[in-house]
Amino acid sequence: MKKTAMLLALACAVSAPALFAQAPAADAPPVDANHLQNMVQHRVDYMTTVLSLNAAQQTQIKNVLTTAAANESSTHAGMRAAHEALKTAARSNDAASMEQSANTIGTLTAQQELAHAKTEAAIYQVLTADQQSKMTQLEIQGHHGGRGFGGPGPGL
Repeated sequence: MKKTAMLLALACAVSAPALFAQAPAADAPPVDANHLQNMVQHRVDYMTTVLSLNAAQQTQIKNVLTTAAANESSTHAGMRAAHEALKTAARSNDAASMEQSANTIGTLTAQQELAHAKTEAAIYQVLTADQQSKMTQLEIQGHHGGRGFGGPGPGL
């Protein structure tokens, strides 16, 4: 009886991560251009409200965010494919493919973080010294509307 209970507990422990895993990202609906533009405009509107952006700053920041969103879409597609490849490799117990997929995910994550930092830096350069100070204070307080003013990007 103890052996059966132990085996059942072990089986539950091993299978729990698979049971609680999220649905594959490939099932997620594609993000359309209108949705991306709405996200960008929402962020520009928010920044205009809290930082009193002028028209030129709004245009510059909108351009930065639009470019970042477009670039993020391709990285996100690569991330979806890498996660799917990792899942497939795990199901077939292919250690080499699992390692390759995990390395790809790591590389893409690094690329996403770098792109995010570059977006924040580009936005920061558009702001006046007073606006930069205000932005820093909002970030410290956690009132910045996402992961910094560059945001987490589409679908994230």
